[in-house]
Amino acid sequence: MHTLPEYIDGLPNICGSEATVETVLATRPDTVFRDASPIRFDHVKSAAAIALHMHQPLIPAGGHDLHTAPVISNLQYMMENQHIGDNHNAPVFHWCYKRIGEFVPQLIHEGKEPRVMLEYSGTLLHGLRQMGLHDVIDALKNVTCNPDYRRAVEWLGAPWGHAVAPSTPPQDFRLHVKAWQHHFAAVFGTEALARVRGFSPSEMALPNHPDIAYEYIKTLRDCGYTWVLIQEHTVEQPGNGYSPELKHLPHRLVCVNSEGARIDIIAILKTQGSDTKLVAQMQPLYEARSLSRWTLAGRAVPPLVTQIADGENGGVMMNEFPPKFLEASREATGSETPLMNVTEYLEYLFGMGITPEDLPVVQPLFHQRIWDRYQPGEGPQKLAATIEALKQEDHRFHMDGGSWTSDISWVKGYENVLGPMEEASSAFYEYLIKPAIPSHDPRYRNALFHLLSAQTSCYRYWGQGLWTDYGRELCRRAVAIARSVA
Repeated sequence: MHTLPEYIDGLPNICGSEATVETVLATRPDTVFRDASPIRFDHVKSAAAIALHMHQPLIPAGGHDLHTAPVISNLQYMMENQHIGDNHNAPVFHWCYKRIGEFVPQLIHEGKEPRVMLEYSGTLLHGLRQMGLHDVIDALKNVTCNPDYRRAVEWLGAPWGHAVAPSTPPQDFRLHVKAWQHHFAAVFGTEALARVRGFSPSEMALPNHPDIAYEYIKTLRDCGYTWVLIQEHTVEQPGNGYSPELKHLPHRLVCVNSEGARIDIIAILKTQGSDTKLVAQMQPLYEARSLSRWTLAGRAVPPLVTQIADGENGGVMMNEFPPKFLEASREATGSETPLMNVTEYLEYLFGMGITPEDLPVVQPLFHQRIWDRYQPGEGPQKLAATIEALKQEDHRFHMDGGSWTSDISWVKGYENVLGPMEEASSAFYEYLIKPAIPSHDPRYRNALFHLLSAQTSCYRYWGQGLWTDYGRELCRRAVAIARSVA
């Protein structure tokens, strides 16, 4: 396998080795977990999967002057200012980022079969290194790369800078996806990257504009992903627009653009809202225990109850998750309802003779409303007119995309951040993409680092104020760096 440097000229390795990454993905093995898994799938009546989402943004707060302050991890700022607000949680966060690397070996040495999926943003991985918290990376490397433990841990890909897909330019979102693959391979090795099959979108955000949704799925497929995690209320059944019925079975997410092109990917539906209590108290396992096999393509298959939550935020995740994860892992081992990771489950499922074409189909929210009066292939202009007419008829209709909550818009009210983000995106295209500056050029990497850091969702989620100031400042720097290339 290839070896990639983790840092180049003081910046994380987020670009420049595209050919190497593509080779790794093109030559990876067909199966990842099944050969090492002791689970007897034919005796399983149901299963449960949990994923932990970990993220800290990068902020220009390494000094008192916003315009000159070094870019540091928000975790570092918390560590250095524990007297402010909830910053006293920083040492606990440190442990939260590390502890799966402790729990998994402990349980496996007990003869148990824990399972957990991990999704760490690129900004967090860089921040941990920048702070010197190498113990976190070392612990994660052990359970990621050690053959004794790695069957228990499945890594999920993510946008490097925790960008929200519906309101991030598609070309930039692709840069986020590729940057994460670079960075992950540099930290954990290309062999570990070859085992990454699932994608976890920031804020569970799914674009629902047909052209953006199509480009989103195309990016995932082009980058080697075979499945994506989806919030249940962001999709609908084609033909009737109803919510999915068999929520605990894999689906096939189909997207069609204004030119009539179609693309699909396996979708795993995460049910309910983003409540950390669900994962902290291992609710998916207990819900799964109430289920038996369902019928799919004429075969009886075990349903998979899947949940994701922040791995560090809130008292329940900080305090209740550790003992409950250990308890649930012990109880589930060898039972009719084991813990399973999604790729492991899919490998067993397809090993039964099920194919992706057998899976129920879903499409992004509100697409049925569009297809009822617009024929795919009629072009972007007629699509735009159709969408505008639907907006005028129903104020609930929108193309802002869906996420883990229907209560938050990632667009409305944030024009003072989205404007600078668009300017930074345009500058990157104008001064680096258009003149074909190679991605291994230090100037390209520096501009890309600032562009991706500026597109973090935190600069909108936390509302107006200091966080939007952070976002605008990172955009200003991205624009200045891009223009300096000319």
